[in-house]
Amino acid sequence: GPMVSDVTIKKNNVRIKFTHAEGGLVTSNKEKLIGFAIAGSDKKFIAADAVIKGNEIIVSHPMVKNPASVRYAWADNPNCNLYNKSGLPASPFRTDDWKEVTFGKQ
Repeated sequence: GPMVSDVTIKKNNVRIKFTHAEGGLVTSNKEKLIGFAIAGSDKKFIAADAVIKGNEIIVSHPMVKNPASVRYAWADNPNCNLYNKSGLPASPFRTDDWKEVTFGKQ
């Protein structure tokens, strides 16, 4: 399934590139992406807006002006729907290496 290959933070969004996404990325249910959370340097995660652009996902939230981290499917029983066109699901990931346990509204 899709694997993170590059993460770029630009202004108020995070661009995440994937490998194993030949032909692009899709959702399993043809609905909007779910399962993404974003945080600023305060380490408080909130459910994020995420959109597919080819082999990239752009993640943002109006309340997070300077994002520092994104997590996907980062829960014991995550509700998520990111797949490649071959029908393989994306693995859970995080873009931070924060040592603290960080929970937030998901």
